[in-house]
Amino acid sequence: MDKSHESTENYLETILMLSQNGNVRSVDIANKMGYSKPSISIAMKNLKTNGFITIDTSGFITLTDSGREIAQRIYDRHTLISCWLIDLGVDKETAAQDACKMEHGMSEKSFFAVQKHIEEWKKNMAKT
Repeated sequence: MDKSHESTENYLETILMLSQNGNVRSVDIANKMGYSKPSISIAMKNLKTNGFITIDTSGFITLTDSGREIAQRIYDRHTLISCWLIDLGVDKETAAQDACKMEHGMSEKSFFAVQKHIEEWKKNMAKT
């Protein structure tokens, strides 16, 4: 996967997560991701140009349907993988970092196979 695609997914996922607590502004994204405000400004312009977000006159950022779809897919992958790694005994911080690396490069086919495996594994664990 190219870095720009991965970066887009990270921005969209961050907007989705921040939006769960209310309105999102560029400064919120900069603070969450640890990037400079000028870098975030450029990224938001690109996301808006590509139709992934809208920015209102107050500077509030909202995901479009296509932006939300991508963000939700990445967030779901991240959550599933990080929880699985934690269940395997990996500490929370490492699991989150590793899930972030894994969530972008995995094909849909591989992700669904992992997801199915985790679901079966959890069912078997519940039986014991």
